[in-house]
Amino acid sequence: MRRIEAVTGEGALAWFREQEARLNETAGLLKASPSDVVERVRSLVDEKKRLEQELSALRRQMATGGGSAAAAPDVRTIGSVKFTARVLEGFPAKELKPMVDDLKKKIGSGVVTLIATDDGKASIVVGVTDDLTAKFSAVDLVRLGAEAMGGKGGGGRPDMAQAGGPNGAAANDAVAAIEKALAS
Repeated sequence: MRRIEAVTGEGALAWFREQEARLNETAGLLKASPSDVVERVRSLVDEKKRLEQELSALRRQMATGGGSAAAAPDVRTIGSVKFTARVLEGFPAKELKPMVDDLKKKIGSGVVTLIATDDGKASIVVGVTDDLTAKFSAVDLVRLGAEAMGGKGGGGRPDMAQAGGPNGAAANDAVAAIEKALAS
């Protein structure tokens, strides 16, 4: 059984006039003719996607050392392992994984930890280069970091893992917990 609604007579004409008025208003906002509205909206959506990608790439460049190959990330050596960590405030969590991959390439061999804080919450991603996955698991390290921020669990692969925590203010404690695990 289906329900069909219809408008007839003057009601139908009023409905079409309302739709036409909305189309004309939209065309005015887009500075286009009503017949060009669809193409103009499509163009704006494509431009928005392109700008979001550029913004994401610029954020990654800034967070990973300014984008130049000469700009090395802030790398410390803990025991015999290179380690770099950054806490990024107001940063989208979805952009952490590609940044961890970029930093892993820059340091060659080591462990990378990135924490994004936003609205008091935190997301953490830990990356371990392939040559060190037999010695350190990104999953174990990310769980230590998440626990320090009041979170539970976390998961991924031995070379890349992600977790979250409700206490973004404890991001530096999470970095310290991971450093301690690397030192032991």
